[in-house]
Amino acid sequence: MSDSSPTPSVTAPSVTASSVPRPAVPSPAPVPASAGAPLVEVSGLVVDFGGLRAVDGISFRLEKGAALGLVGESGSGKSTVASALLALHRGTGARVDGTVRVAGVDVRRASDGELRGLRGGKAAMVFQDPLSSLDPYYAVGDQIAEVYRVHTKASRRAARARAVQVLDRVGIPDAARRSRSRPHEFSGGMRQRALIAMALACEPELLIADEPTTALDVTVQAQILDLLHTLRQETGTGLLLVTHDVGVAAESVDEILVMRHGRAVEHGPVSAVLGAPREPYTRELLGAVPRVDTPRTAGRTGPEDGAGLAGDVRPDDVVLEAVGLRREFGRGKRSFAAVDDVSLSVRRGETLGVVGESGSGKTTLGRMLVGLLEPTAGVVRYEGREQSGVRPSVQMVFQDPVSSLNPRRSVGESIADPLRARGEKDEGRVRGRVRELLERVGLDGAHYGRYPHEFSGGQRQRVGIARALAADPAVIVCDEPVSALDVTTQAQVVALLGELQRELGLALVFVAHDLAVVRQVSDHVAVMRRGRIVEHGPADEVYDSPRDPYTRQLLAAVPALDPEVAARRRAERGELSPA
Repeated sequence: MSDSSPTPSVTAPSVTASSVPRPAVPSPAPVPASAGAPLVEVSGLVVDFGGLRAVDGISFRLEKGAALGLVGESGSGKSTVASALLALHRGTGARVDGTVRVAGVDVRRASDGELRGLRGGKAAMVFQDPLSSLDPYYAVGDQIAEVYRVHTKASRRAARARAVQVLDRVGIPDAARRSRSRPHEFSGGMRQRALIAMALACEPELLIADEPTTALDVTVQAQILDLLHTLRQETGTGLLLVTHDVGVAAESVDEILVMRHGRAVEHGPVSAVLGAPREPYTRELLGAVPRVDTPRTAGRTGPEDGAGLAGDVRPDDVVLEAVGLRREFGRGKRSFAAVDDVSLSVRRGETLGVVGESGSGKTTLGRMLVGLLEPTAGVVRYEGREQSGVRPSVQMVFQDPVSSLNPRRSVGESIADPLRARGEKDEGRVRGRVRELLERVGLDGAHYGRYPHEFSGGQRQRVGIARALAADPAVIVCDEPVSALDVTTQAQVVALLGELQRELGLALVFVAHDLAVVRQVSDHVAVMRRGRIVEHGPADEVYDSPRDPYTRQLLAAVPALDPEVAARRRAERGELSPA
């Protein structure tokens, strides 16, 4: 295993920095001379990829033991800045200019040997996807031990002991035994903890965390954020946190630098930037963040009053119903029930939110509702009739449009599949309908022939919605449809789903681990844990007066935008025992 972090692939922003007006950026408060040299000093950083400028004149300082959050949408350049701190662009063809000093090392002028000492030794990086950062063939403990040996020349025995020590430090249970496990034997949260353990092995002065909680459910995310907070307090390690989630930043940092199109928009203490943002873009970013303590979006029309529904549909019509659903996987003694005795119903024009941690059974439930999985026991009824197999009337929007869209086929052909499956043979009508659907979800109808890689993440999700609409469904099951999107793109997709629901009278089943998003879109909410529904009721009732301890535990784990509230919730999480 190499001692240096792998060079990440970098996607340049779709808008060049020169096309965006440069805002006035307030400088952070001056640091007293007695504070000594900063841990990180960046001045006039510029990064170009060919003719595209990904970072344009970024400057900031990070003091020893402090925490700075780089916040912005996808394509804002924040990950490019983080990579520049460790010279990960070296050898990629990127042009880097400006001054970058980290832990006393002039990164741009450092030799390869000096960079090897910096990476992992003085500064370490935790990437977003631990599966792509960990070698699947080697035990986790061996990979951590190898990093430690490269930087310290320790013996194999000492390195193994250090690996167990740091795995235990980040909360891996039975660390000595689990150190012999391979990455696929760890859960997502445990893999992220293992990456943090690897980063901490050599006691670095700086930890760079690039979207470390994006793929994690709310309780595991809270555990990782609490861990980073504790490590900072106990070791004095500086933290540079890269995230598109403003709530995550509020939980974790002292200062925030907001980025857009490669430039700094606003920079200051977290309480000032989030409490009284000066720039319109920062206010726009904050306005797009869903709030778990706010009732369903003002102006949204639910089925309670019947307004906004298509045609003469009555709001009490049950369109989809599950009765006693159970789904087992495995055989014999190794079998387990992913979903166990779940019953629920969805009315026409209504949104049912299904929330829970990873492994709670919510995706398995969604696949049974659509007919992609046959239940071991129980039935699914559509408009009162028992359903078996896939029906055009019930469609699914998947979490990852990259894996659900064929990369070798144009998006137009993928959207056309349901039309052809229904027997439509007139190619002119097929193409015309696909263009209508593309435009209906906010895309250009002329993009029929484009391929998935030519679209952004939010655009690909719109393609997935268009494909679901092609079958003229009455119900759409959305499986984590916005979990990988930044807050503004997420808000756009959620708004699109709401608009389609109102115009077409669609029933939606919204499966997600993000409790704030679920509250904003749902009329009723079902909370799942270990395959069962532990709480079910009107959304505002479940959120404002949760009855089950597990629901309260989930709500306590949601990031807060107010740093003082975030600190109080962190203390409350420490007092709550697992439900």
